[in-house]
Amino acid sequence: MITHFKNVNWVVTYDELTNSHTYQRDLDIVFDESEFIFIGKQYEKRADLVVDGSEKLLLPGLIDLHSHPSTEPAQRGVREEHVVPSMDMSSLYQRSTVFRLDERGKRAAIQVAYGELLRSGVTTVADLSFPFEGWLEQVAKTGMRSYIAPGYSSARWQMRSENQLNFDWDEARGVREFERALSLIDEAKNHAEGRLDGMLYPAQIDTCTRELLQESIKVSAGHNLLLTIHIAQSVAEFQEMVLRHGITPIQWASDIGLLSDRTILGHAIFTDEHSWLSWDTSEDLTLLAKSQVHVAHCPTPFSRYGQTMEDFGRYKKAGVNLVMGTDCSPHNIIEEMRTALVLSRISACDGMSVSTSDMLHAATVNATRALRRNDLGKIALNCLADFIVVDLNHPDMQPVRDPLRSLIFHAADRAICAVYVSGEKVVEDGVCLRLDSEHAYYELALAQRRMLDASSSYDYLSRTDDVISPIALPIKSC
Repeated sequence: MITHFKNVNWVVTYDELTNSHTYQRDLDIVFDESEFIFIGKQYEKRADLVVDGSEKLLLPGLIDLHSHPSTEPAQRGVREEHVVPSMDMSSLYQRSTVFRLDERGKRAAIQVAYGELLRSGVTTVADLSFPFEGWLEQVAKTGMRSYIAPGYSSARWQMRSENQLNFDWDEARGVREFERALSLIDEAKNHAEGRLDGMLYPAQIDTCTRELLQESIKVSAGHNLLLTIHIAQSVAEFQEMVLRHGITPIQWASDIGLLSDRTILGHAIFTDEHSWLSWDTSEDLTLLAKSQVHVAHCPTPFSRYGQTMEDFGRYKKAGVNLVMGTDCSPHNIIEEMRTALVLSRISACDGMSVSTSDMLHAATVNATRALRRNDLGKIALNCLADFIVVDLNHPDMQPVRDPLRSLIFHAADRAICAVYVSGEKVVEDGVCLRLDSEHAYYELALAQRRMLDASSSYDYLSRTDDVISPIALPIKSC
């Protein structure tokens, strides 16, 4: 099957010599069932399907390297303004302990989240989930390229008061979960769909023992497996790690060998120079850069707490490889890119701290560097045909002077009319062709209600969801 996009008005292609994306105008783009086979003027050979590319923008599929699709969609209407001031604004610990989605709900959440990801142009995702029945099959049916990351840890968080984080340690359980994770990664790599892969995911730096982390590092090196972990994601975590080890989470991770070019760090916001910490060293950014570790930036969840990375541009200038993630709902990576641009400029007090091209790099070729792949994130010959088609006639794209800026700052997913993975169209006119989204949203609504109804049984004060996270406006009786 040869598909020929004819006379595409704008194309974001990749220049290997300058290691940068560039615009090209009025090109023919041709691909087969897996990769691009022609990029240039006037393709003369026969094609099975010819598509009119006029009034279209083609850009490479976006890569999301930090996502929680099996749980976060159920937090819609719950977490957007849920803050805990006594935990330095972070509601992460309270929310994760009291709001627990069941397995039926997780299956629905996967479908909802992957639909959001696809419609916003994500063609490759790192799915950080604790395993549940049917997980891989749910992912495979979406058509997306997915790195499944089965979670494991030596401890679970507990909240016994509003201002203290506690830990329920069970090291044997962590070992069992690690072994199951390895089995699931093998299953993903051998899956018949052909678009699944895997990475190690010791869940958080504060919930894993040194021994479990060092075994993960050993397996990562021995089997050439990527590893991802949450680190420096809250003031509470920073304080906990300092209490245990006398140094920052980043410094301790460096000491035990966790930082390497095989590792993707989720967040890494609260480094030793962050203004919320008043710490006495300034080593963390240097350690991140020298180790060649990768940092997955997800600005939206932190902005809801009044927090931000300080700042994207400074990390980049230090030499840190920054990639993008969505973390929470909505799983809309274009909105994350815009939020990252805005917050970086504000936190740096510098309107030039980061550019639109920097953000596109983070969501494409920086991510391929983290994944150790050269066949994704680019519209280039012999790369996989993962790409996005944008309708330049959409009102939010008009007038078309700089289509990438129009997409990120104005139109976002609304102007995306098609998404392809390995040459297969998986989104058409805002509809995910492999998903039953209507049924998934119905199932998710039921699952959220079950989750909220059960929350009081997990809360240390037996509070209901309406007390823990009140709705935006009171309901007035007639």
